[in-house]
Amino acid sequence: MFPFRIGQGYDVHQLVDDRPFWLGGILILHTHGAKGHSDADVVCHVICDALLGAANMRNIGFHFSDKDPQWKGVDSKVLLEKVLEMIREKGFEVGNLDVTIILQEPKLNPYIPEMKACLAQVMRISEEDISIKATTSEHLGFVGREEGIAAHCVALIYNPKTAAGLSR
Repeated sequence: MFPFRIGQGYDVHQLVDDRPFWLGGILILHTHGAKGHSDADVVCHVICDALLGAANMRNIGFHFSDKDPQWKGVDSKVLLEKVLEMIREKGFEVGNLDVTIILQEPKLNPYIPEMKACLAQVMRISEEDISIKATTSEHLGFVGREEGIAAHCVALIYNPKTAAGLSR
């Protein structure tokens, strides 16, 4: 088994009135929130999918079905912790993450340091190993019309035992 693996995640959620807006593990003050079975934190969801994909463990929906009432309203940081347990049981650790959030409003740059700090604590990795970027869709499509939010993530995981002989 090769000591390094890459996974990719993608998620979309509709934005609706009267929902809290959780993003990257923190509450964002906004007029809309993401609709979903859990707290609908697209950043946590894409990280989960990228990590699961890298470990060849399917996706978040396979492990935490939206048909299962135990996950109704769950804090997505709990799902992320469970995914980390799963990949660590297979002998993997997180190398780094690169997340892109696509959202028209609100502007997210002021929130990124807090997201990174929160996620680093949940994942027990350095903030230096988490990249979070935000962009708009230039008023095009469902994101541009402020109907939804999308996010992408690429994750590198590694097996410390088999990577030990390789220099960083």
